Amino acid sequence: MRILHTADWHLGKTLEGRSRLPEQEDVLNEMVEIVKDDQIDLIVMAGDVYDTVNPPAAAEQLFYDSIVRLTQNGRIPIAVISGNHDSPDRLMASHPIAEKYGIHLYGLPRLEPLKLRVGRDEEEAIIIPFSYPSESRLKQALTAEADEGRLQKAYSAVIRSMMEQASKAFSAHSVNLIMSHLYTLGGAESDSERPVQVGGAYTVDPSAFDVGAHYTALGHLHRPQNVKGPSLVRYSGSPLAYSFSEAGQAKSVTIIEAAAGQPVRYEERFLRSGKPLVAWDAKNGLQQVYSWLEEGIDADAWIDLKIHLTDALTLEDIHKLRSLHSGIIHIRPIFPEMERQDAPGQRLALPLDELFRRFYSRQTGGGEASDELIRLFMELASRDEEDETALEGIG
Repeated sequence: MRILHTADWHLGKTLEGRSRLPEQEDVLNEMVEIVKDDQIDLIVMAGDVYDTVNPPAAAEQLFYDSIVRLTQNGRIPIAVISGNHDSPDRLMASHPIAEKYGIHLYGLPRLEPLKLRVGRDEEEAIIIPFSYPSESRLKQALTAEADEGRLQKAYSAVIRSMMEQASKAFSAHSVNLIMSHLYTLGGAESDSERPVQVGGAYTVDPSAFDVGAHYTALGHLHRPQNVKGPSLVRYSGSPLAYSFSEAGQAKSVTIIEAAAGQPVRYEERFLRSGKPLVAWDAKNGLQQVYSWLEEGIDADAWIDLKIHLTDALTLEDIHKLRSLHSGIIHIRPIFPEMERQDAPGQRLALPLDELFRRFYSRQTGGGEASDELIRLFMELASRDEEDETALEGIG
């Protein structure tokens, strides 16, 4: 059977207030074509359907429209689990109706397997749909101790135990799959992933999934990657770049070819849809940026722009840049003194109000913080210091 593994759609996610829904619609349309052209028999979507627990109506409509088309009106089964961004109850709300059409939605971690007859030959697939396993969703406390190392070991042990229990349903005559949404040791992260762990505590050793599955389909990490371990464990990655830390990453879905009793084969199918995220570093100042714009470089991209300057940008400069390219997200002026004081120790030596001025300027594309705003910031900062002092006194 041929299986398409995808995850981390984050429908409804914006980029500094810019809607990504048109791009998300394009990439889902591309997946529909892949399912058709590659004769996919089964689709697994490993969590983070939405970007928030309360997604906009347009994002929900896109999800339902897309899965109907992906499944070719229910002919091809799809299994969808919730991620850490999703509301389990909201995702499950349509489950009674959806399941009748081969759309299997899972909000909470589940050990009871999903058994399907797949493809023309009706091969059996057995899937463990293990949604994002937080302590609250698992309904159990891991350990009373706060030590990070012990917490991590306890978490891995719990996941391992549950996988061993669930995998008893696996058969030598079926294709056996695990789906989950979590962070594994050794995985490479991006800025756009909301953490699912406190420090390194809520991470899972890949050996927890070494329970006889042909393939473990994971979500959460946005970079497509295999996880080093005794069995084939893979993140499909997100279909779009969602932060500038993902600039330059090739986005893809994973296509698995599996048969009972045989090792799986997989390939990465790269996606064309969506705007690239690029970083511009204009070391020669504003005129260099204008030259790039005139040449039409990265005309259909989202841009994080750094400009090396000796004089401050005016509002007119900022408005002109944004009018010439609607995809410019950040405008970050870099002045000589900022480069000289770029070392952490030098930055910490600056007065707090000056650090705030520089932070505000970077975040607003060259704007200047008002005296009133600085006063309010300093007042809040002093309150935090008072609170910390009080807590130290209590201790």
